[in-house]
This record gives sequence, structure tokens and C-alpha cells, in this order.
Amino acid sequence: MAQAVKLNALETVLEELDYPISQTAAVDQCDDVTLILAEGEVNLGDIIADSNGDSFESVDDLETEVFNLLPRNAVGEPYQSEGEG
Repeated sequence: MAQAVKLNALETVLEELDYPISQTAAVDQCDDVTLILAEGEVNLGDIIADSNGDSFESVDDLETEVFNLLPRNAVGEPYQSEGEG
């Protein structure tokens, strides 16, 4: 079942996977997930496919890798803050 999730809900999607998980299995299981970013959308399976890792030991491990592979503007304008400085 295809699903679209906001980036801040990424962890809930990754928690559904069984760890450790190979990169190939993670790509297959996340191929129908669209991540809604601050600017645009990306396929989660495609993002994981870009990883150089062979496997992921935990949710945190895979989540960190996904965040490292996302485009720079995925969370909004660089160097901008939601809070007041």
C-alpha cells in the first residue's frame, strides 16, 4: 500500500522494518513510501538505494543515513530558523 508521510514522521515508517536489514530489503520495503519534504517529495526507496551501506543495524542507523542523503533543502531554507533569535 503506497503511502505519503511527512519527513518528521519518517521514524514511524522505519520502525515497521525488521532490523538488522539489508540495503536491498530496505529499498524494496520502502519503495512505495513518498516522503513529503519542505520543498517537494522524494521516494524513500530511491533515497535508500543511493546509500553506500550494505545493511542497517537499527532505526537510528537507517534514519541517520536517510537524513544524510536528502537534498539540502529537504527541511526548508538553509540557515533559516523557525524561532526568534
